[in-house]
Amino acid sequence: MGHPIEALMKTTMDNLKDMIDVNTIVGDPVETPDGTVIIPISRVSFGFASGGGEYQSHSQDTSTQNNDMGEEQKFPFAGGTGAGVSVQPVAFMVVGNAQMKLLPVDQNATIIDNLMNLTPQLLDKIQTMADKRRGNRFKKQTDENEIEE
Repeated sequence: MGHPIEALMKTTMDNLKDMIDVNTIVGDPVETPDGTVIIPISRVSFGFASGGGEYQSHSQDTSTQNNDMGEEQKFPFAGGTGAGVSVQPVAFMVVGNAQMKLLPVDQNATIIDNLMNLTPQLLDKIQTMADKRRGNRFKKQTDENEIEE
């Protein structure tokens, strides 16, 4: 086996892999009685740190570092690892009634999402108003031309 720090890191990484999978980010779908499916979507962040060292005790004589066979004496190892995971809900995907919506959890994102959904309707209304205005101008010009003749 390699250095003891390798075993610490391997154990920590294996435990992180067990905690984080694709179902952590895109959650299990939930079906409502009316047939709508709600899928939670989350942001997952994690951090990992590991460290350690070999230490010689002060009581050890430096001349005894090598044993009789010429091998270097092993020093005691001290080390540790740590990890942290943060799971934050970001949005819910709602699928049903022949449509799909993404409902963000953040209020600021909800306002932006509503504005984006209303933009096509607003453009249609502006276009209708512009067409009416052009039609009125054309009608007014036509009426003025008939009066002059």
